[in-house]
Amino acid sequence: MMRPPPRTAARPALALLGWAALASTVPAAGSPLRVALTGGFLVIGPGAAVLLARPTVARTAGGPDGLAAASLAVALSTAPAALTAVALLGCHVFSVGAALAALAAVTTVFALVPHRTRRGRPAGARPRHGRWRPGRARRPAGGLAAAALLVSAAACSGTPGTAGGSGPTGSGTGLPTGAAANRPPAPGTWRLVFDDEFTGSSLDTANWTTCYDWNDGGCTNAGNGEDQWYQPGQVKAGGGRLTLTAQPRTVKGSDGRTYPWVSGMVSTGRDSWNAEPRHTFTYGYFAASIKVPANPHGFFPAFWLIPAATRGTPPEVDIAEFPNIDQYVHMNLHWRGADGSDQHVGQNWGPADFSAGYHVFGVDWEPAAVTWYVDGKAWFQVTDPSRIPTVAMEIVINLAVGYLESPPAGTDSAALQAQWVQVWQH
Repeated sequence: MMRPPPRTAARPALALLGWAALASTVPAAGSPLRVALTGGFLVIGPGAAVLLARPTVARTAGGPDGLAAASLAVALSTAPAALTAVALLGCHVFSVGAALAALAAVTTVFALVPHRTRRGRPAGARPRHGRWRPGRARRPAGGLAAAALLVSAAACSGTPGTAGGSGPTGSGTGLPTGAAANRPPAPGTWRLVFDDEFTGSSLDTANWTTCYDWNDGGCTNAGNGEDQWYQPGQVKAGGGRLTLTAQPRTVKGSDGRTYPWVSGMVSTGRDSWNAEPRHTFTYGYFAASIKVPANPHGFFPAFWLIPAATRGTPPEVDIAEFPNIDQYVHMNLHWRGADGSDQHVGQNWGPADFSAGYHVFGVDWEPAAVTWYVDGKAWFQVTDPSRIPTVAMEIVINLAVGYLESPPAGTDSAALQAQWVQVWQH
């Protein structure tokens, strides 16, 4: 008969394994550390915690064969992992981080909290006075799966873009407006220094221009090889909404090139190269309520910060980018390397249907850290001071066309919409 697993460091080690796997998602996808930790935890972690918590299960599995015990651990891990993934996908909020967090929480409980048998004694305890015998363990696989589902349901209820959450959702009905409704989720005392809710009848030109700082009868981002020429007529504001519209129309830019698309953008920068920018900011919490195009292929919506003094990047803070996608948001930070090259680090979050309704994308830019938020929840952070910008930045919201790929033939338009843009500072 198999002896009960020893109650040694194996229990806390298993509990820590799940959280270590979650922490390993910070490095770039595909890093050896991330693959080893997440793979090892998902394959055996939850099941091994059950076997430690309920040794009678291991006995029932069949004798002292270590291979049999390992196989049982894998089987007990597979069920909750699959159910957690299904639950999060059903809420449209699946991510590796969310799934690992749910499974790590469940594994910690099974690894560290004593479980009792039907006779009220800890599993594996010795009888007193020779009269008590351990009872049978209660359906460990079912309990583990149920616990995983409960944790996943809790994650769904508070995760960005879910109808059951207490925060903003992607229902398409719009998010609460006003400074009080949109206070930063980041810690600290804040004061509102910039707020445009597009409530007038047209774009507030005291806040926005419709091109980059190299505005000259329109503009584009030549460094990306994009298809659009930005024009003021593609920007509409009023009634609580900003709309940037991209349409196929051949125009000749002031740079002498011909562009097959026109589109819209806004910036707090300059009207011309030598003018003064409208608004620049050094540090703060930047947020906007945005709905991206539903036909993502060929379009590149973005909400980002660029340096005011140099009129070019890096540095660059990409608060929310959607290159040819509407299900994942890209969060990136660019800085200049020692050799002058453009270096960057980033994280993606999703899937969620960011084209179905408005979502709040924010970044808390501090001297010691840059932290990205989606609907009030932090998802990514950079703390290396050599990578964090220290210069004044302008806000840009744009709808680029043709980055990486051009829109499919027959595409007649796309639109990015925003309900408000705010900046808060300490």
